[in-house]
Amino acid sequence: MRRAGLGDGGSGNYVASGYSVYEEENEHLQEGLRAKVSALKSLTIDIGTEVKYQNKMLEDMDTDFDSTGGLLGATIGRVKQLSRGSQTKLLCYMLLFCCFVFFVLYWFIKLR
Repeated sequence: MRRAGLGDGGSGNYVASGYSVYEEENEHLQEGLRAKVSALKSLTIDIGTEVKYQNKMLEDMDTDFDSTGGLLGATIGRVKQLSRGSQTKLLCYMLLFCCFVFFVLYWFIKLR
């Protein structure tokens, strides 16, 4: 007695051809998945490069802000020292000079 699909009959070939269709479909899906994975890999590499570049820029900006803050702090300290000392006349003269320059520039801009 022969059982269905186990002998040399046509039904065994049908089962084998069904498996090959599934294998071809799996290969096709596998290629699509490989393409997506390679695209994601290149994207993550690009993101990593951009993150490293941005971190370097932030470190440079931090250094620049620190140096500017130190310079500004020293200048403010000098102005405070100037205002506390007996040099208040000098501070008043400086303030009047700044006002004079401001009005002269305003006048030139207004005439233009």
